[in-house]
Amino acid sequence: MQRYFIPTENWKDNKVTITDDDAHHIIRVMRSRTGDEIICSHPDGKAAVCRITDIVKNMVYAIVSEWLEESAESPIEMTIAQGLPKSDKLEFVLQKGTELGAASFIPVQADRSVSVWDQKKAEKKLQRYSKIIKEASEQSHRNKIPSIGTVTSTTDLAMNSNDYQVKLFAYEEEAKIEVFQSFGRAVSKMSPGDRVLLVIGPEGGFSSREADVLKQNEFIPVRLGPRILRTETAALYALASISYHFEELRWT
Repeated sequence: MQRYFIPTENWKDNKVTITDDDAHHIIRVMRSRTGDEIICSHPDGKAAVCRITDIVKNMVYAIVSEWLEESAESPIEMTIAQGLPKSDKLEFVLQKGTELGAASFIPVQADRSVSVWDQKKAEKKLQRYSKIIKEASEQSHRNKIPSIGTVTSTTDLAMNSNDYQVKLFAYEEEAKIEVFQSFGRAVSKMSPGDRVLLVIGPEGGFSSREADVLKQNEFIPVRLGPRILRTETAALYALASISYHFEELRWT
């Protein structure tokens, strides 16, 4: 059943009004008709099976049939701070990271980022990225849409990180030494409900200056396995590990 995220103002008691791109998708892409059912998600995280009652021009009207008790949100509130990579790799991280349970994303203009954002185009980029995240949230049946922040520097990120219980950065130098700090050990110390910030460098990794700044602000360098991962792979490795540890192991 197709899922749509509906803004608060479009909910009136048990009635839902669907507009814009979502209405277009229902009418033109899914070819839905009166009586068909969809899932509508409220910004507070609740979701309901809704029955379409009317389609008028570019508007779809529906009524709640059943509120769902499900939750597909990760017990760990993971924020991925991604060093800006080349080409469309950030889109890949946002899409797949959303599917794997990330709570939010922060683009980071790192010292070694080849990609440099033009501030004039930043707003347009963020609009596109928000759309990618929303569509991935619908596809993966998330209860909430992950947020994406404005681009920041590694230093500013580190200086404004006090709201997180766990602060880590994926450091390739940890994969090259015999006595290292593993991501697995960090995960084993986490508890459901923790807010975790994981910083991932761009293709060239972190500069020594950035590594020092992060350590000075209580970020722990961790190894993501014995192999050096591409920047667009690192976040997915971490999120999959979190999901396995907190969502899958409990069933074994």
